[in-house]
Amino acid sequence: MNGKPPLVFIVDDVPENIQIAMSHLKELHCDFAYATSGEQALERIGATHPQLILMDVMMPGMSGFQTVEMLHQNKATQSIPVIFLTARAESEDVVQGFGLGGVDYITKPFKGVELRSRVRNHLELYAYRSNLEKLVEERSREAELLKDVIIEAMGEMAEYRDPETGSHIHRTREYVQLLAETLVQQRFFLDHLTPDYIILLRKSAPLHDIGKVAIRDSILLKPGKLTPEEFEEMKAHTTYGEEVIANLEHMAGHPTSFLSCAKEIAGMHHEKFDGSGYPRGLVGQDIPLAGRIMAIADVYDALISKRVYKSSMSHEAAMKIMVDGKGTHFDPILIEAFLTVEPLFNQIAARNVD
Repeated sequence: MNGKPPLVFIVDDVPENIQIAMSHLKELHCDFAYATSGEQALERIGATHPQLILMDVMMPGMSGFQTVEMLHQNKATQSIPVIFLTARAESEDVVQGFGLGGVDYITKPFKGVELRSRVRNHLELYAYRSNLEKLVEERSREAELLKDVIIEAMGEMAEYRDPETGSHIHRTREYVQLLAETLVQQRFFLDHLTPDYIILLRKSAPLHDIGKVAIRDSILLKPGKLTPEEFEEMKAHTTYGEEVIANLEHMAGHPTSFLSCAKEIAGMHHEKFDGSGYPRGLVGQDIPLAGRIMAIADVYDALISKRVYKSSMSHEAAMKIMVDGKGTHFDPILIEAFLTVEPLFNQIAARNVD
């Protein structure tokens, strides 16, 4: 075994038995720790984090079986393999030991070669499993990082079409997270806004305008007011965005929580609370929460930002428009939450200037 020697923890109420086990195992070049009671074992195992536990079953006070039950209730110790060492060889005891998650069951008196072989095998299995878990975790982190980079790149595709909106996706992503966390603090939508869902919101927000890649430059970059026909085409970026993400779901083979959230944001962030929005004219709670949150982030940022068709607006002027939209454009609950943190929105904007 490479690196630091593995730690074997021996639990037995008879110190001589601990010494015998250690003498048999010394040629494995292990480190050892021990306890002479179940209560002592619980305290020391949590502090030492061994790779393997040799557990006597028949002990005064807390038995070995009871000790293992307690270890399995602790997330930090529940995965440590346990070999039961006991003079009790009845079949029901063996069944109980394995039923509690023991990896092996050795009856006393045992032979040194048997103990060494089984301990060596389980240490190697534990090392293999630990290395495999680390590899899976590393691959998962790499996959998550790659996904985040792809999301960022897809979101920026739409922004690159308009050179004046370079930091829009960065600002709106922070706005969305801040507003969601504020709603949780105020005890709103707790069944929906779980920590995992707030992470999804933050990661999905950059895709809200992905549908703009399908809008003609003559419309997207037009410096003047759009004609009714041009505005109808501009509005279609919401349904185009939904279609892009729906295609991703199709390629993935099934819907995912991330893509579902991203599709709601892309398709619903221009809906209005009173039903006058687009593309579907949804009213109130019929608009998904992700779309209602994104609407506040997107409109606020659009107001304070310079565009080809307008100048930027001060935070104070933008706030007046936002407040005026309570109950018509925006969910009243969300606007009230927004008002409690609006200085932080201003700070986010100042940190992420185009």
